[in-house]
Amino acid sequence: MAFRRLLSAAVRRRSSAAAAAAAGNAREASTAVAAGPGAIAPDAPAARAPVMAYDRIADAVNARVRRLEHPDPRFLRYASPVPAHVDHTAILEAPETKVTTLDNGLRVATESSLSSRTATVGVWIDAGSRYETEEAAGVAHFVEHMLFKGTGTRSAGQLEQEIEDMGGHLNAYTSREQTTYYAKVLDKDVPRAMNVLADILQDSKLEDNRIERERGVILREMEEVQGQSEEVIFDHLHATAFQYTSLGRPILGSADNVKSITKKNLIDYIQKHYTASRMVITAAGAVKHEDIVQQAKELFKSLPTDPTTTNMLVAEQPAIFTGSEVRIIDDDMPLAQFAVAFNGASWTDPDSIALMVMQTMLGSWNKSAGGGKHMGSELVQRVAINEIAESIMAFNTNYKDTGLFGVYAVAKADCLDDLAFAIMQEMSKLSYRVTEEDVIRARNQLKSSIQLHLDGSTAVVEDIGRQVYGRYYVMSHDIPIHILWNLSFFFCSVSNSSMAVEFLFLSFLRE
Repeated sequence: MAFRRLLSAAVRRRSSAAAAAAAGNAREASTAVAAGPGAIAPDAPAARAPVMAYDRIADAVNARVRRLEHPDPRFLRYASPVPAHVDHTAILEAPETKVTTLDNGLRVATESSLSSRTATVGVWIDAGSRYETEEAAGVAHFVEHMLFKGTGTRSAGQLEQEIEDMGGHLNAYTSREQTTYYAKVLDKDVPRAMNVLADILQDSKLEDNRIERERGVILREMEEVQGQSEEVIFDHLHATAFQYTSLGRPILGSADNVKSITKKNLIDYIQKHYTASRMVITAAGAVKHEDIVQQAKELFKSLPTDPTTTNMLVAEQPAIFTGSEVRIIDDDMPLAQFAVAFNGASWTDPDSIALMVMQTMLGSWNKSAGGGKHMGSELVQRVAINEIAESIMAFNTNYKDTGLFGVYAVAKADCLDDLAFAIMQEMSKLSYRVTEEDVIRARNQLKSSIQLHLDGSTAVVEDIGRQVYGRYYVMSHDIPIHILWNLSFFFCSVSNSSMAVEFLFLSFLRE
């Protein structure tokens, strides 16, 4: 509206200017006639091009820009000494992850964010339930419990008290290929947290009475896990997918193994697997790389130095994927737990990133989470609209030499056939109905998910500890559409006998 008024005023002004010019020309003509035929008329001035309103606006804007680009020096007397054109590349890039390897093979990796007031420090160990012997299955998780039960200089109560006095949080967990110990504390307490971690990893007492007490704790934990359907089905999924291999065993082990684990089993596992070359000390937040390296040199001097690497152990006992089908009937369960999986990719396989994008394209959905039936992938919409499942989730699990890729769902027993057909049909569509827009959308969703997950020093420390490539490989890796076609075509073209697929039903099934 304002622009229209300006334009109208400019038109009126131009009309009045044209009228005045015409009157002036008429006067000049009459003067020339009065001068007589022999007089020479003066040169007429050149006609000016009409000036439009938007030209004046453009001139005003350009003048303002010129004043901003070349300000009056008088106004810069108290200004900050910052160049006119600042390069923000360093700010926009991800913080640098610095890595140092000590003489004993211990690696130190940090990511500094000095504006933060907290930090997370931890020790990531390349040791998990996969590297146990069959007779001592469950010892990796048992060791994790025992390291918090007292050292040569601190009792279990003193460990808890020291962490609470710092206002910190000390935690640990065991997976199939890694064991992690970490502490989140204020920036001033980072050296104390490092001291605690070094103490429990190198000087744990492993007292007999504590072992017996913790044995009961672990058995009760196993009972709790048996009540978590998702945990149970993924344990069975690994057991049938990687039959007769260490990767197929549950992380907690069996109850019989837990009852028979001895102090010698614990010590042997620590001496063989808690070695310097298989550890990474990670820190993120208000930390300085040089300080963490110096503390690691001073505190972690008593680590075992067994030269055995996990690659050597995996080569001795590779995880061989076996396609199979397992059904476990439990009449007490109102719903069926269903999972179908294919042989996936290892961490270092180039297809691992493409599978992550495919996982995002398949998506996840929960009936109780809201959001409606028309949101998400084609698989999610098909499941939700036809009401053939209560929840569904695509998963992609990676290990050193293999992986699992598939879909997990919860449904009523009489919907399993329709659900299985829908899952396999939608997965097969990935080999011929994927568009470039679908891939770009899934790629952006994956990047956003990763960025949102890396919110806080603890998540960053976990990411650094698990990194294989030593850089943020996923964030800058674009997946061409033909890679997804090739992968999905492989999943959908193999025969049933070598399909590398796994079904598991844990439900009330009507035969």
